This record gives sequence, structure tokens and C-alpha cells, in this order.
Amino acid sequence: MSAHPRTWQRFTRAERLARFSVYLAVVLAVGWAVHSVEIIVEFIWDAPEQIADMGRRMWPVAWWFYPKGVHDALVETLNIAAVATLLGILMAVPVGFLAARNATPSRLLNNLARLILVSTRSISTLLWALFFVAVFGPGALAGTLAIAFHSIGFIGKLFSEAVEDAHRGGIEALTAAGASKLALIQYAYWPQVKPAFWGIALFRWDINVRESAVLGLVGAGGLGMALDTAINLFQWDRVALVLATIFAVVIVAEFVVTEIRKRII
Repeated sequence: MSAHPRTWQRFTRAERLARFSVYLAVVLAVGWAVHSVEIIVEFIWDAPEQIADMGRRMWPVAWWFYPKGVHDALVETLNIAAVATLLGILMAVPVGFLAARNATPSRLLNNLARLILVSTRSISTLLWALFFVAVFGPGALAGTLAIAFHSIGFIGKLFSEAVEDAHRGGIEALTAAGASKLALIQYAYWPQVKPAFWGIALFRWDINVRESAVLGLVGAGGLGMALDTAINLFQWDRVALVLATIFAVVIVAEFVVTEIRKRII
């Protein structure tokens, strides 16, 4: 009988060393990141007092200012989100079909479409907004185009994945019958991807409502411009009104999208 009984260990020595190395790298990376952002400890300790002071300045909320200074901005925000979503869909769906390997067998077109999808969503909406504000000037047009171009990557990627997940049976049958490319899209692909399409469109509209509410901070119209104006003028009761309006719009948009999805999908 062995004098040293065998003991079970979950990981080998090499695996334990690898796990320790990963943990150490994560700790060092976080420590380096915290050091590089130069956090001022005094500001952290003073934050509760500053938040309480800000809350006192925001109360009572200037509800009376809504018809005069917020309602038009809210309507503009909703219009920006709706038009941007529509433009994003119109631009993203063709690119999504080109990115789907089963719908477009050309590797060159696949790679080109995927490059468009990656590049459009890799640039944040705020950067798109700054670009279009510089081109077209401040206003709703810049915000609409910024959200629309950022939506291309999101909608196109999810739509192309839905197309690639389509069953081949009906597609192959129509192809063997000599159906045109348009007929394949209309009668083979579209019935299968329609639920996913509406889900993607509704979800993106919900996101665009949120984004359009803050793009005005860089001059792209909507509630963000009303918020930026109130902050610059130190009108904190109006700031509270705009923030409450944005919160209400987001909640209502979430409820609307959820109810529509239940009835459509």
C-alpha cells in the first residue's frame, strides 16, 4: 500500500498557473486603468453632498415650462427616431442580404457588405452626430442621419443572420423551378425572416428613441438641445423637467414595443 495516498485535484499545475496569470493580468489591467483615469478621491467623498445639493436645485420641477419649452423638442425627438429608423432599415436590408452567404454567394460582395456593417456600427452615434452637424449644421437633420447611419450596422447584421438561418427547402424548390432573385426574396426568404425583421425594427426604434433624446447635447436636435440649454443657463428645475420627460418617453417606448411585439411576432 502506498505511503502517500493520491488526492484528486480539479486543475493541473499548468492550469492553475494559467488561471493565476489571467487573474493577475486582469488585476494589473484594472489597476492601470484606474491609475490612468486620475480619479480624485476628494471628489468621490464630496459626491453625496453635491448630489443632494443638485437635487435641492431641481426641486420643484418646472412642470409649467413643458408646453413652452419641451413639447416641441419631444415631438422632434420622436420624429428623429422614426425617420432615422426608416432610413436605417432602407439602407440596412439590402446590405444585410448582400452580407448573407446563402443569399449572396459572392465572397467579394459578402466581405464588402460586412465591411459596411462593421464600419457603420463601430462609429458611435455621437461621433456620427458631430460629423453631420459639421456638414449640415445643428438641427434635426444631423441627428436623423447620425442615428440612421449608425443603425445600418445593427439592423444589417441581425437581418443577415436571420437570412442565413432561413431553411433551404423552399429556397431550393423555387430555385429549381427557375424563380428569379426577386421571387426568391419575396416568397422564400421574406416569409421566414419577417418575424425577425419586425423584432429588429421595433427594437432598433426603441434604441433610437433613447439616442435621439440625448443627441441634442452636440447640437443634433430634440430633447437633448433643450437639456443642454437648461444646463448652460443653470435652470435646474427645467433640467429636472427634461430628464423626467426623457424617462417617461423611454418607459412608454418600451411598453409600446413590448405590446406590438406580442401582437406581431
